Amino acid sequence: MKKIDNIIILSIITESLITYFNSFFGDSKFHFSMLLSVILGVIIAISYNLDLIENLELKSNIPYIGNILTGIIISRGSNYIFDILKKFGG
Repeated sequence: MKKIDNIIILSIITESLITYFNSFFGDSKFHFSMLLSVILGVIIAISYNLDLIENLELKSNIPYIGNILTGIIISRGSNYIFDILKKFGG
């Protein structure tokens, strides 16, 4: 992939994560179900070594950061993943 493609994809992922965390912390109520979802997503991604960022042929200097980001994305569910793939043009 070209570097510009990676930048666009990482920008989409970053925007999606910010939107997710805004809904997570946006009001005064704490959302335990969202927290559980994030924890489970991260555990699954680390357990199965799932790393979306690595699939972009990018390597992080921070161990497990790609797994953690992938786990957070996974925690959003299949509709969310489908929306991200649509943005990628896939």
